[in-house]
Amino acid sequence: MPTAFPWQLELLDRMLAGDLPGSIDVPTGLGKTAVIAIWMAARAATARVPCRLVYVVDRRAVVDQATAVAEALREFIAEDDRLKEALCLDGRPLAISTLRGQYLDNREWLADPSAPAVVVGTIDMVGSRLLFEGYGVSRRMRPYHAGLLGADSLIVLDEAHLVPPFEHLIRTIARASESGLGRSASASNDQVPPLRVLPLSATGRSTANALTLSDADRADRIVARRLVAKKDLVMRLRVEPKELPERLAEEAWALTADGTRPVRCIVFCDRRNDAQAVRDQFAKRAGHTISPDEQVELLVGGRRVWERTAAQQRLSSSGFLAGSGVKLGKPAFVIATAAGEVGIDLDADHMVSDLVAWERMVQRLGRVNRRGDGAAQVVVIPVVQDEEAIAGRLDAVEELLRDLPRSSDGALDASPGALTGLKSRAETDARIAGLITSASTPEPLYPRLTRPVVEAWSMTSLEEHTGRPSVERWIRGWIDDEAQITIVWREVLPVTADRRRLLPGPDLDAFFAAAGPHLAEQLETEAWRAWEWLTKRTRHAASSPTEAGSPPRVTPTGGPDEVAAPSDITVHSRPMHEDEIIAVVLHASTGPRPLVARDLLDRDKRVQLERRLAGATILVDVRLGGLRDGLLAEDSDRACDVTMQRWPNGEPVVPVRIRRTGAPVDASDAEWRQEVRIAIAYSDDGDEIEWLVVDSLVTAPAESEEGRSAAAKRDQELDEHEEWTERAAGRLARRLGLDQRYADMLTLAARLHDEGKRAKRWQQAFHAPGDAVYAKTRSRPNVRALAGYRHELGSLPRAERDPRVHALDDDLRDLCLHLIAAHHGHARPLLRTDGAEEPPSKLEACAREIALRFARLEKRWGPWGLAWWEALLRAADQQASRQNDEGTGDG
Repeated sequence: MPTAFPWQLELLDRMLAGDLPGSIDVPTGLGKTAVIAIWMAARAATARVPCRLVYVVDRRAVVDQATAVAEALREFIAEDDRLKEALCLDGRPLAISTLRGQYLDNREWLADPSAPAVVVGTIDMVGSRLLFEGYGVSRRMRPYHAGLLGADSLIVLDEAHLVPPFEHLIRTIARASESGLGRSASASNDQVPPLRVLPLSATGRSTANALTLSDADRADRIVARRLVAKKDLVMRLRVEPKELPERLAEEAWALTADGTRPVRCIVFCDRRNDAQAVRDQFAKRAGHTISPDEQVELLVGGRRVWERTAAQQRLSSSGFLAGSGVKLGKPAFVIATAAGEVGIDLDADHMVSDLVAWERMVQRLGRVNRRGDGAAQVVVIPVVQDEEAIAGRLDAVEELLRDLPRSSDGALDASPGALTGLKSRAETDARIAGLITSASTPEPLYPRLTRPVVEAWSMTSLEEHTGRPSVERWIRGWIDDEAQITIVWREVLPVTADRRRLLPGPDLDAFFAAAGPHLAEQLETEAWRAWEWLTKRTRHAASSPTEAGSPPRVTPTGGPDEVAAPSDITVHSRPMHEDEIIAVVLHASTGPRPLVARDLLDRDKRVQLERRLAGATILVDVRLGGLRDGLLAEDSDRACDVTMQRWPNGEPVVPVRIRRTGAPVDASDAEWRQEVRIAIAYSDDGDEIEWLVVDSLVTAPAESEEGRSAAAKRDQELDEHEEWTERAAGRLARRLGLDQRYADMLTLAARLHDEGKRAKRWQQAFHAPGDAVYAKTRSRPNVRALAGYRHELGSLPRAERDPRVHALDDDLRDLCLHLIAAHHGHARPLLRTDGAEEPPSKLEACAREIALRFARLEKRWGPWGLAWWEALLRAADQQASRQNDEGTGDG
């Protein structure tokens, strides 16, 4: 096992003492991701550190070192019984949820708020969830995510200097009581564990109380070698933009002695188009020396997680991931944009790059000879800039680089030690300080986080709210980013069998609740690029009339375990009819809307459609094709539906499958359980003859992310389920160290949370056996028979009549009743009253009191504090449901 660096030991000591530094500012390649293991060691030693560690990176890279560290930590813990006991894991593995591989969006971190968990995500993924928005998260689950991120979490922000608005955001939330966002003075301040923040940086702006390298670190043999890692940088003359791809390829090719030296070379480009052009240049130069498909990896944005995971495997096999130890027999290249600058532990032998802002240049230099074992050559090619502000910034970057020390052969020393030396000089040298400021990207402006805005976001049961702005500006600030579109390829869209109409409203809601876009399927790209791609692919697909309604045939070109080429699936189908729905547009402001091929081909409708697409997620028919190397390609007939793919270990990439079937009843399936079954075609006599079916993995939680009640694997009586939930809530309370008054309130809410299921309407709709009152049944409910009835509403009057609830003081009674009302993500502030047994006047009063109670409690506990309380009961309820499905008995 590697020896810890002195700064890491100091961080552990400070965590054990409950004294987190304001930030960690150490050069790249010196083990910043070990913060995860240090946090875990502190938790095992019962230090007062948060339960969840949330590691945030700015880019959606192929793979990040934080995930690798978490995986290694999970394996280490699994082999140590004492450590598992100290961490209260109860025989379960360490929960890991991340944006790649088998941990992708698995929601493990939501299962037990009292158990340690590691979440790895981007600032958009984490920031949106923290602000009750949650890109891709249903309204009912948003407070669950926000509560467990905004309380009892340590947010570790990697390369914090790249995203100052986000750092400001999380620091403001962490200081909620000071910023007016937290609980009231009357609330018990020690019940809800706080959010803590720890920024990491290799080039960060100065922060008070920062942990930096000490003399002991600099004396360490490994640290010393990495600080002086040889990186000889040469600056070429400026070139015109159109010349850049050829010059980059030429310099990289020369570093491999025309493709004969077995070295790893990374080529950085600021623009994706340039990166693709460099790849084309390699294809021209390679001849028979190398195979571009095998030895040239394109690492850019605009790829699905599915393709990025496959790229990670190729990077590992070619030795580009630090510490891989792979020996090459021929040269290998990575061509990267900003996607390769952070969040990925790349380590190349040599580097060729264009010139970018100072903080990005430092990041790029950290991706070559990271461990100091070689002698890297770095070639930088500036580009002529037309925009004055950018030209001035890059002039300052070039001047800073030329201020680096020179070696005996005249090359510039770009080692971490030399870069740190420049930063140190800036403390006393006004010229260097001014250059660093001029060379760095200016901090974007960002809006102030205020209580009214947060409260508007937190009202997640309101579909619309006039005071609810988009969260993007609070996460990234006002930047000149182009409008984005997210694209998802699906073989089965939520349309009728003839593909001419969307499903009716209730069926459409049920479909998206069960099979909404999953992170693994999503490709994000610029709106203009997506529009051009979509119109050209539609024109190609609808180039001649055909019979509508025939599903596409897809033929994989490789075996089922060949993740290395996930897009190599050619779509074989006749062209689509121009009246068919070829895509479904999902937009927060409008809901699902169809895109018909004819409309996309109509020039007069172009402007209107473009407005509808900006910021939307589009589910496109897989027959459109349009993928190559995981990137949009207007001339490609290839694509794949990720919901039909599996990881190499055999597990489905997405925990749902979507299919059309003509079978009235499906045979039992040990791997899948049916979630939604919707009729999409009828005979002339009106009989159902074809269905759209959504299945979920049986290993997924009995209550899904969307909070809908799935069919259970075992019928369970209500008294037993409530007893098991009460016991689960008691375990959570003990592990979290709640005061006895609050522990008793939580367990009481758990005991009464499902009392509304005693209603005859609920029992009949769920086809409950008639011998008792049931909470879980193996049957899918008759939604029409429920008539919108929410059992949480039915639970409230029963709970209000309970003498144990009456015995609580006013504040605890309020909290107990709210947790019951909100345990499926509603009552923030509204809970629908359809189908209830009480008269309308009483229901109106009940609904009004639910909303007022939510307002009182949010003022008392703060937005994140109240959401955290809700998460405890929801977690206890889900734990009891899983135990029922798993047959683990006593709750």
